[in-house]
Amino acid sequence: MNILDELEWRDAINQQTDETGLRKLIEQKQIALYCGVDPTGDSMHIGHLIPFMILKRFQLAGHRPVIVIGGATGSIGDPSGKSEERTLQTREQVQNNADKLTRQMEKLFDAGKNEKSIRMVNNLDWTKDISLLDFLRNIGKSFNINTMLAKDIVASRLETGISFTEFTYQILQSIDFLHLYQHENVQLQIGGADQWGNITAGLEYIRKQEGPEAEVYGLTIPLMLKADGTKFGKTAGGAVWLDPEKTTPYEFYQFWLNQDDRDVVKYLKYFTFLTKDEIEALAEKITTEPHKREAQKTLAREMTLFVHGEQALNDAEKITAALFSGDVKSLTADQIEEGFKNMPTFEAPKDERNIVEWLVDVVGIEPSRRQAREDITNGALSMNGEKVTNVDAIVTPQNSFDERFILIRRGKKKYFLVKLV
Repeated sequence: MNILDELEWRDAINQQTDETGLRKLIEQKQIALYCGVDPTGDSMHIGHLIPFMILKRFQLAGHRPVIVIGGATGSIGDPSGKSEERTLQTREQVQNNADKLTRQMEKLFDAGKNEKSIRMVNNLDWTKDISLLDFLRNIGKSFNINTMLAKDIVASRLETGISFTEFTYQILQSIDFLHLYQHENVQLQIGGADQWGNITAGLEYIRKQEGPEAEVYGLTIPLMLKADGTKFGKTAGGAVWLDPEKTTPYEFYQFWLNQDDRDVVKYLKYFTFLTKDEIEALAEKITTEPHKREAQKTLAREMTLFVHGEQALNDAEKITAALFSGDVKSLTADQIEEGFKNMPTFEAPKDERNIVEWLVDVVGIEPSRRQAREDITNGALSMNGEKVTNVDAIVTPQNSFDERFILIRRGKKKYFLVKLV
């Protein structure tokens, strides 16, 4: 399948500057293409992944992707999709974020490791030595203010206001495209739907500098919304991050596992490298065996494996199975910490106490000693996966997971995590 045909089947194309020309170029030769990410934070979230998965598909089809870390553009702030000015970060913050995003890209895409890898560059390298006068005389002359004002990214901000700094963002991105065209033979830029104005500005700039015959193209990816119309990638706790310190692999796995039947096929197309036949088979199971949630399980496995690796996937599946069955005894302390991160959490000293006193006076899980005795007698209370039926039982550090955690379950689903201090 031609890569553009595949992207169309995956519903991954929003706009193209010249579909016929790009299709012809791709059929003739392997091309170089690029996508960029600004280091506005110290981790990417799953929304950032979308265009880079497209880059990876181009690589698998034999083309040469380039990833641009925006050390320069990230210092300015992209007005795209923003209703007000960004707060500028310090140079040190931008550099720290750039370093972390670079490491994420290296891990995810094996970027920059060898000649066959996805190439990684930082646009600070070719912009940091441009003087103000050179910028105004040699670059600024190629940009018409009226054209820049007409771009949606700027026009949408004219009422609320836009600084000269953010106004010039499209010029910096255009410099990137020209540099990559001249030095890396890049002919295609990919970006989200909100990048259309920046991408077309780059095409116009290249043709002014290199001549109208310069063969360059732009392609954008649709804005992703969930079936209920809300923005993809957000949860009650905020963004779903790729950094395991911000979003644990278990939480990451659960995010994909809990997707709506109406959305899961779309996400399989966008985010996984499963074939058309494999995805269509999973789509069929949504209709014939929706209770098994095979599509969601496959999506969760594929994405967790891709982002966090096999061990993290195994841990996430083990925690998920233990929570579903209530059999948590086989979990490690680290798995307990990860899986119960968002459960009600208490602290208790590492000493020995009667179970009733401990539940009421030490951790406060039970409202009264009478209620604690009743729950224990009725078999409604479990500790570390084992039912507690003796009101005279003693809680000791040896009852815990690695002397770090004690897990209490009341009823079928109500869990409490107790940290031993």
